[in-house]
Amino acid sequence: MSTVVSDTTRRPGPFGPGTPRLVTDLPGPKARAIIERDRRVVSPSYTRDYPLVIARGEGAMVEDVDGNVFLDCTAGIAVNATGHSHPDVVQAVIDQSRRFLHMSGTDFYYEPQVRLAEELSAVAPMAGPHRSFFGNSGTEANEAALKLARYHTKRPSLIAFFGAFHGRTMGSLAATASKVVQRKGFAPMLPGVHHAPYPDPYRWKGSPEACAAESIRFIEEQLFVHVLPPDEVAAVIVEPIQGEGGYIVPPDAFLQELRALTRRHGIVLIVDEVQSGMGRTGRMFAVEHTGVEPDIVTIGKGIASGLPLGVATARSEIMAWPPGAHASTFGGNPVACAAALTTIRLLREALTANAAEVGAHLKAGLEALKEKHPLIGDVRGRGLMIGLELVRDRQTKERATSERNALVQECFRRGLLVLGAGRNAVRLSPPLVLTRQQADTAIEVLDDALAAIGA
Repeated sequence: MSTVVSDTTRRPGPFGPGTPRLVTDLPGPKARAIIERDRRVVSPSYTRDYPLVIARGEGAMVEDVDGNVFLDCTAGIAVNATGHSHPDVVQAVIDQSRRFLHMSGTDFYYEPQVRLAEELSAVAPMAGPHRSFFGNSGTEANEAALKLARYHTKRPSLIAFFGAFHGRTMGSLAATASKVVQRKGFAPMLPGVHHAPYPDPYRWKGSPEACAAESIRFIEEQLFVHVLPPDEVAAVIVEPIQGEGGYIVPPDAFLQELRALTRRHGIVLIVDEVQSGMGRTGRMFAVEHTGVEPDIVTIGKGIASGLPLGVATARSEIMAWPPGAHASTFGGNPVACAAALTTIRLLREALTANAAEVGAHLKAGLEALKEKHPLIGDVRGRGLMIGLELVRDRQTKERATSERNALVQECFRRGLLVLGAGRNAVRLSPPLVLTRQQADTAIEVLDDALAAIGA
């Protein structure tokens, strides 16, 4: 049962100071009716962890159709970087919509797309000059990057990592190795894709440096020796922090050694920043924490604060394919570009710094919970990209899979939105407008939910 409080607890303003407010059992009657309609007409392939039916949002808070208010630590899966319906983003969308909604930047020109490419070049995590390809999503950005790497190198093969999630379209799906259900029934995959272990310091028995070295060693001494000539590898695609794989933060040495390896063999390094980029980790891009410069960076999710946009930004000498080689009718839509331009401005002005500051505060609070709740085996992350790995025993590190699922549900019933990641981790990826007070609320709810599971 959900905790029901009187509607008289409403405070001034649409959402109050950031405290969840539940006025019905969950799901409420209006939510149940919409969910039933959904079951009849919407694809069953979608995954919904709990029955949230959103009516509106503001900042880090959302309200469902029955009037229940939740603290959102999902940000629509790390999409609403500037919070729900940031007024500056909304105004940019309105202003551009009044001018024109669409003109297909693959066949015509318009200034918002050019200006966005210029802004992305200014913040890209590698030396310029740069060019950008615009699509509609993260998976489209990764498809573009994989195609571009093959075109540039004239090589057929690709390397990705176990636990990776790069999307569900056929090319990016071949690189994805997160869950079997995402691949089952869709074979044959894009040929030429090989996977290597992604370094997980929590589950490695040695030092972080040795953990990183082992992943590189696997590529050099297993893949390159037995199945994959390095001069046939077009690209390595890697997440600087694995997202769906469990919010795993590898040692800095991993990306540094991977960069050295790719340079030795003339291999393009693609860094997938779809989930970790756009200020989420306290830097514009997570790879910046390591000092590594990729050849291509892929961007999605948080770039346009909720509007569909995906981008592959590359060094200009790499993005030198001819007209017609790749395009997207709706990619770089002018309204999405306007939202992205405002998003980047807000990130640069304050929100990336806020992610670093409030993220450190939230992580410290979660570390304190670890001392209190043996179910927490590991707390990891950067900025406002934080994962909790749950285990049944800290010595054996047995994965607490059912307990993880129960924790997600307990949080929902208490007015906190979180999601799972990997087999037994919980991810916190709130909007970058999250305040310290809201972070404290999230910690308090997690504390109560963990206690309930422990009981």
